[in-house]
Amino acid sequence: MERSARPDRPRAVVLASGGMDSCVLVALARQEHEVALLHANYGQRTVAREKRAFDAIADFYGVPVARRLTVDLAHLAAIGGSCLTDPAIAVPEGQLDHEGIPISYVPFRNANLLAAATAWGEVLGATRIFFGAMEEDSSGYPDCRGVFIEAFNRVIATGTRPETRLEVIAPLLHLSKPDVVRLGSRLGAPFGLTWSCYEREDAACGRCDSCLLRLRGFREAGVPDPIPYAHVL
Repeated sequence: MERSARPDRPRAVVLASGGMDSCVLVALARQEHEVALLHANYGQRTVAREKRAFDAIADFYGVPVARRLTVDLAHLAAIGGSCLTDPAIAVPEGQLDHEGIPISYVPFRNANLLAAATAWGEVLGATRIFFGAMEEDSSGYPDCRGVFIEAFNRVIATGTRPETRLEVIAPLLHLSKPDVVRLGSRLGAPFGLTWSCYEREDAACGRCDSCLLRLRGFREAGVPDPIPYAHVL
């Protein structure tokens, strides 16, 4: 359970999708911060399963309901342009070696997520936004890069109250998936509660980019992946 809130612990907003990376992010953030968890529904295929994983992780760490927020970013689904939000676009299978930005990229999604986190963080008096971006294992998404985070921090500094001291940090930015698995294992992160699959909600498909990255990470870390898979390539 989460340690009791103390006045000397700064507040932090953690972007928590319900996936393995954001679960490790919560475990890291709560070591020195009073955490508030932000989840987003943006019309993704596995929206219900991800929300279930988010709630399970929040329950595991004893985060009170008052410090959990789910925002509706349905406009991202209406805009489309991604296989995660448009049912007419198939989710590619087994394409970890593809070049360029994959069709699973949701246009400018992370800017929308960080904007919501910034607004909530300013209201909460938070000093940090924990963001689970990873440059190496991000499938090439442009909004998972260090330069994007640096630019967004300039936006925060420009567009918030003068007294606001809020910064996006990405502790996993230069880690690989095996690194994250090892770190999460050391921190006791509940990987069995997480969900990463882009396509299915009953058992992970084992074929989409997200499943393949996850499976490879656990395999290379030498740690069993505790979630069920329909297929393992």
